[in-house]
Formats: sequence, C-alpha cells, structure tokens
Amino acid sequence: MSRWLDNPLRGRVFEMRPTVYRIETPRLILRCWNPEDAAVAKRAEDESREHLRPFMLWADRHPESFAETVDKLRLFRSWFDAGGDCMFGVFAKGDGSCLGGASLHARVGKGGIEIGYWTHANHLRQGVATEVTGGLTRAAFEVSHLRWVEIRCATSNVSSAGVPPKLGFTHEATLRERLVLSNGAVDDALVFTLLARDYETSAARRLPFAAFDATGQKLA
Repeated sequence: MSRWLDNPLRGRVFEMRPTVYRIETPRLILRCWNPEDAAVAKRAEDESREHLRPFMLWADRHPESFAETVDKLRLFRSWFDAGGDCMFGVFAKGDGSCLGGASLHARVGKGGIEIGYWTHANHLRQGVATEVTGGLTRAAFEVSHLRWVEIRCATSNVSSAGVPPKLGFTHEATLRERLVLSNGAVDDALVFTLLARDYETSAARRLPFAAFDATGQKLA
C-alpha cells in the first residue's frame, strides 16, 4: 500500500473553489493525476530521484512498486474530488511526456495557498518550474480569488529558490532551522509570497493560461 495513504497532513479540504482539474500554459498541460498515469508517473519519479533526493523526502525512500503508484494516484484523484489538496502531473503539450509534478496545499492558512513543484531530471533549467508556478498562481487568484500565494523551499535549494522572484513573489521571511533534509542536515526555509493586491502587475499575470474544471468546462 502506498505510504501516502497514512499521511495525516495530506488531502485536507480548503478554499480552492471551484476545483481546477486542468491548466494549460504555452508549453505545458497540468492536470489531475489519474490511475492510468501510473506507468509514466513512476518512470518520471524514478528517473528524477537522484536530483530530488536532497530536498524531497519521498525521493529518498525506496521506489514505489507499480501497484503502490496506482494506489497513490487514486488517492490524489480522491483529494481533487473531495476539494482537498491538489496534486498535478505536468505534461508537454507536444508529445505528452511527463515533465514533473506540482501541487496546491491548504496548510498556509485561511485565504492562502502554497504551491509546490518538481521537474523531471531531463528538463531542468528550461523554465518548466517557472511556467508551472505561473499557471498555478493565475488559477489561485483568477479562479479561486485567494488573498495570497506562498512558496517555501530550503535555502540550499538554489534552483527552486530562483523561481518565485521571476514571477513577482517577494522573499518575505527566512525561517531558521525549520527543515530537515533527507541527509539529516537542518536548513533554513525561505518563504516567498505574492499578495492579491500585487498580482495584477506581476510577471505571473502575463503568462498565457487557461483553466478547466472536472468536466472540461473552461473556468478562466
């Protein structure tokens, strides 16, 4: 059984209404993971494990079996349907290849949302994470009308920390010794925030995007 099933911090209900199941940007499609994606999801995760290992605890664990991956994606889909945390697969528009994953989490407080992202090892330094984050940010403000969007990462995760400023996020805080990395080291957490009042003039607002619900109805 997937290790995600017993994680009490996942899948909580929050204010992302209506739920966005699919986002399109110039190069990418972000959509709710489905069980039929298990083979491509497992391959993308396994191929990216080494570069993600320092910062993502799931990448430092033993790889999931195919059956465990199916269970995990079924769980992710159920969270979407229940209005909980949203876990997206990221796919290339051209050939449909999996370029990574992304997420929206309710854990930052009422009126806000936290974005997470990871990129396939073969597609680093190509602007994928920036495009993904821009699309999710637009959905958060234009579909769900939230008050702020937040991104957190380890100080030592230089690549991830470079994404929010490109989109207009402000480095709001450094939380000392908040993160335990997979090697046991303790690191500071960088907190980046974009407020609704600053969104209209941000670079994120200029990224072309479209958002759709579970039936394919366009939301934005």
